[in-house]
Amino acid sequence: MSGSSLLPDLDPLAAFRVPFLPPTFYYIPNFISEEEEISILQKIPSQRWVTLSHRRLQAHPSTLTASNTLLAAPLPPYLVNPVIERLKALKVFKNTPHKEPNHVLINEYKKREGIMPHEDGSAYADVVATVSLGASICLEITQKPGNGHNEDSSRVEREKKAEGKSAGGKGSKNDGEDNDEYEGATATPSQTHASQYKIPTRILQEPRSLLITTLSAYTDLLHGISPIGVDENLSPDTVANWFLLAEPDLFEEAGGKNERSTRISLTYRDVLKVSSAASKVLGGLGKR
Repeated sequence: MSGSSLLPDLDPLAAFRVPFLPPTFYYIPNFISEEEEISILQKIPSQRWVTLSHRRLQAHPSTLTASNTLLAAPLPPYLVNPVIERLKALKVFKNTPHKEPNHVLINEYKKREGIMPHEDGSAYADVVATVSLGASICLEITQKPGNGHNEDSSRVEREKKAEGKSAGGKGSKNDGEDNDEYEGATATPSQTHASQYKIPTRILQEPRSLLITTLSAYTDLLHGISPIGVDENLSPDTVANWFLLAEPDLFEEAGGKNERSTRISLTYRDVLKVSSAASKVLGGLGKR
């Protein structure tokens, strides 16, 4: 399920829009505190890990069924507070079917581990919020094969509306950065995408940060993580969210490098199809 009906109220996020990308990427540094980060890491259950070939993961409250259905169940408290409460305050999931995330995927990426470019698929509303824990990592943003720069005009119109909402109907200035690529009302859709969006690019995700992707950021682009030990050539020219980083000086002082270590991601999503059958059965058994 996708479309402008899922466009969140962007006003609380306007200052965090990632420049030079479709206006539906948002990056918030220090979304949680160091103490909250430590607390969450300590509460991730060790027995729930499922090991894949290049990483391991957990799904909460459960994995989806073969029909992409989630069996209704509450999320564990450590994944709710403080993250979901803050997502509600930002109105990130305001217009998704369930108004809040009902599923969290926990991924662990050790040094030299990654994931191929992919999309999250149609089982979820096209709003995703990812909290990073433990270490920094670069997320690579690329076009889908064959997508090129030619976008559907209605899609571009929705993105213009998103930008208008986040900037009060005018071209916005993001923490001093010039975002006038959206002020040119005469640009055609193909010109807008070809000349203004810097794709492929990278988003540097710091520990405790939040990355939000919605609409075309979710549906029209791929994201992945290279299985390398060091992210190199990090600079304002190669990292889309450079001027939103909490500590860009750390990477400058390291010669434009990020030495990888174990990073945990919490990916919050709203599964479209939810079945209450399991909870009803368990509830009925409890009354016997």
